[in-house]
Amino acid sequence: MRDILVTLIVFGGLPLIFKRPYIGALMWVWISVMNPHTQGWGFATSFPFAAIIAAVTLVSLLFTKESKNLPLTLVTWCLIFFVLWMNVTTVFALYPDDAYLQWNKVMKIMLMTFVTFMLVKTKQHVQLLIWVIVISIGYYGVKGGIFTIKGGGVDMVWGPADTFIGGNNEIALALIMTIPLMHYLQIITPKQWVRHGLTGAMLLCTVAALGSYSRGALLAIAAMGVFLWLKSRQKLGLGLLGIMAVPPLIAFMPEEWTQRMDTINTYEEDESVQGRFNAWWMAYNLAKDRPLGGGFEVTMPELFYRYAPDPLDIHAAHSIYFQALGEHGFVGLGLYLLLGLLTWRTGSWIVRNTAKQDNYKWANSLATMLQVSLIGFYVGGAFLSLLYFDVPYYLMGAMVATRILVEKELKEKGGSVAEKGKGSLPETGQLVPSHSQPLAQPNSMSVREN
Repeated sequence: MRDILVTLIVFGGLPLIFKRPYIGALMWVWISVMNPHTQGWGFATSFPFAAIIAAVTLVSLLFTKESKNLPLTLVTWCLIFFVLWMNVTTVFALYPDDAYLQWNKVMKIMLMTFVTFMLVKTKQHVQLLIWVIVISIGYYGVKGGIFTIKGGGVDMVWGPADTFIGGNNEIALALIMTIPLMHYLQIITPKQWVRHGLTGAMLLCTVAALGSYSRGALLAIAAMGVFLWLKSRQKLGLGLLGIMAVPPLIAFMPEEWTQRMDTINTYEEDESVQGRFNAWWMAYNLAKDRPLGGGFEVTMPELFYRYAPDPLDIHAAHSIYFQALGEHGFVGLGLYLLLGLLTWRTGSWIVRNTAKQDNYKWANSLATMLQVSLIGFYVGGAFLSLLYFDVPYYLMGAMVATRILVEKELKEKGGSVAEKGKGSLPETGQLVPSHSQPLAQPNSMSVREN
C-alpha cells in the first residue's frame, strides 16, 4: 500500500512540474530527504523516483518562460567554487574508481541543489521548502519519539536505512536541525491547531533525538538551545520552559542512556572517540602531504598505515571538517568554512535590516531560525561524516532567496521614496534613511507579498 501511495504521489505530480517547475524542486527535496519509498516493502524501495523527478524538472527548465537565473550571491559563488574544487581533487584522487562512484553521487546532489537555488525564489516557495523539509524529517521524529516513549528509551532510534540519516547519530542531528524550522512555522501559521501540532512534533523530535543515544546530538542541541535563547526576545519565558522541560526528559531516559552520555567526560577512555581522533590525525597528515587532499573515499587501510597514529584503527572521518580536509585538502576545507560564514552573514544581514518591521517578520524569524538550525548542524557535524548531506545546502538556498526578496523590496521602496527627496539608496541595495523620515519604520512602506 505504501509503495502504491508513493508512486501515485510522484507520478501524479509530474505533470504539475511542467506548469510550475518549482514543484519539481520541492518533490526532489521530499524524495531525497525523507526517502518515503524506503518505508515500503515492495517495488518502490528500489524504483528510481529521484532520477525521474530530476529529469522532468530539468526538462521543464528548458521550456518554462519563468525566470530561471541562478542567484549569483557570495554564497552561491562560494558553493560553485567548492563544487569545482571537488572536481579538481577528483581528477587527482588517490583511488579513482572509488572516487568516481562518490563523485557521481555528490554531483547529482549539487546539481539539484543549484536547481533549487534557481527555482525557489518567492516567499511562498521558501516557506513551502521549509514545510517539505520539516515534514520529511519530522515524520521520523514523531515516529521515533513515540517509539522512545513506548519503550521507555531502552531501544535506540534509527533513521531510514541506506540514507544520509540512516544511523542513530545522523537521524538525531537531522531532528535537531528541524526543531528550529518547526518553531519558525509556528510563528508564521495563523491556525492554532497547526501551532499546537508543531509543539507536539518538536517535543517528540527532542525525545527521539535523546532516544538515539547520540552524544554529538546532545552537544548540538545544547549549543542550539543556548543560541536560541540568546536570539530570543522572550529570554525569561524560554529559559523557564527549558528548565521545566529538559530535566524531566533526561530523567525519563534509562540508566544505559545516562552512562553513555557520561562518557563525554571520560573521552580518553572511549574507543569510539579515540577512533575519531585517529581518523582526524590521518586526514590532517594526508592534507599536509598532499595539498589537494586524497579525493573522495580516503578511508583506506594504506592511508591509515601511512598517515594515522594508529594504523590499525580505521575509521571514517566522523567530522564534516576533517572529511573536507582529508578529501579536498586545505583549500576545500577553507571553501567549506567560508561557505558557512557567508551563509551566516547573509542571515545576519536579513535580521539586521528587518528588525522591528512587522512586514518582514517572516524573513526576520526565518533567518534567525535558519541560523539556529545551522548552528546545530555545524556543532553536531563536527562528529559526523555528513559533508554532503543535502539539507544544509537547501537551507542555504532558502537563506539566499530570502535575502534577495528582502533586498529587492527594500530597494524598490527606498527608490520610490528617494525620488521624492525623502531618502537615498546606495548601490548595495541597503536603505539610508533621511534625517526627516526614517524609512525603516514599517508604517512608511507597504511591502508586496510574494
